[in-house]
Amino acid sequence: MHNDPRRDPVSPPWRVGSAAGLRVESMCRTVPRHLPTDTFHRVTHVCFTLQVDPAKLDAYREAHAAVWPDMLRALHETGWRNYRLFLRPDGLLVGTLETDDFAATQEAMARTEVNGRWQAAMAGFFPALGELRPDEGMLVLDQVFHLEEQLAHLA
Repeated sequence: MHNDPRRDPVSPPWRVGSAAGLRVESMCRTVPRHLPTDTFHRVTHVCFTLQVDPAKLDAYREAHAAVWPDMLRALHETGWRNYRLFLRPDGLLVGTLETDDFAATQEAMARTEVNGRWQAAMAGFFPALGELRPDEGMLVLDQVFHLEEQLAHLA
């Protein structure tokens, strides 16, 4: 579909178009036309699913209504941005985030002390994972559509 040599297998391809004096790159980033593209870094959008035990949905919601402050700081410091979780009534959990490098972000988070405690506290919500920690059991989804990317193709 795209032959951009800057594309990596984790993130969707990014394209440059133009609109109203701005260079528009997918990932919803706008750059003034006079600045070089390589001045700005690419953002990787990630979407993943997990399955929460339907009998424990209320407790899962409570745990996430007041995430430990040191866990919040660790997520921020290791590159998790705009991180959101969505929960369906049957326990399907969908998470989304933005990061520069998802693999590096996961590795950095795994090295934090608080992550080990958090994963142990969350493990009971994900019985289908068996011995895997929740952060090891994420099913990362492939992006199949991005509105701004396709609009950039029209420019």
